[in-house]
Amino acid sequence: MRLLLVEDDPMIGKAVRQGLLNAGFAVDWAHDGAAAELALRDAVYDLAILDLGLPVKDGMTLLESMRRQGNHLPVLVATARDAVASRIAGLNAGADDYLVKPFDMDELVARARALIRRRAGSGSSQLVAGDLVLDPLRRTVTQAGAPVALSAREFALLETLMQRPGAVLSKEKLEESMYGWGEEIGSNAVEVHLHYLRKKLGAAAIVNVRGVGYRVAD
Repeated sequence: MRLLLVEDDPMIGKAVRQGLLNAGFAVDWAHDGAAAELALRDAVYDLAILDLGLPVKDGMTLLESMRRQGNHLPVLVATARDAVASRIAGLNAGADDYLVKPFDMDELVARARALIRRRAGSGSSQLVAGDLVLDPLRRTVTQAGAPVALSAREFALLETLMQRPGAVLSKEKLEESMYGWGEEIGSNAVEVHLHYLRKKLGAAAIVNVRGVGYRVAD
């Protein structure tokens, strides 16, 4: 899953980005509101984590602009503005959740996952497809009750597919969801990860829709 982090403070941004990477997310980091606006035009995200006190273009202005343009991307505001009036204003402007700095990294990750689940229409933290069960919080996968050991990239790929049950995702969409800015991507990276994933789960677990992409089996 790919997130857009919008934070101008270099120390906070670096720490939050690393925490999100450790939690298995692909993360793009925009340092001001104008850069975030450009990123939202050019890439597809599962969630935005937005500071409000941003240079160039204020976070509240960016949020209001997104909603006016019909952009329904889930937005988690993470800001030092802790007054009740600021929280109300942020939620009324279209934020899906509001977290006040300083915050616990585990809470940020939990709230991010909850918003992504809500968008997908799932109330459970676990993802299920046939006999496959993926737990994003514990970073575990079982098949027919037996644990399956996956690499970080294999886990991210499977999570992306299971977040969209029934959907056929192209190689390009899978790359977008798994890699952030500046990460080196081999020309056949997705195919390599899929190869090893299907060896571990069985070829029937992930369906190749020829010429279109891949999906998890029913």
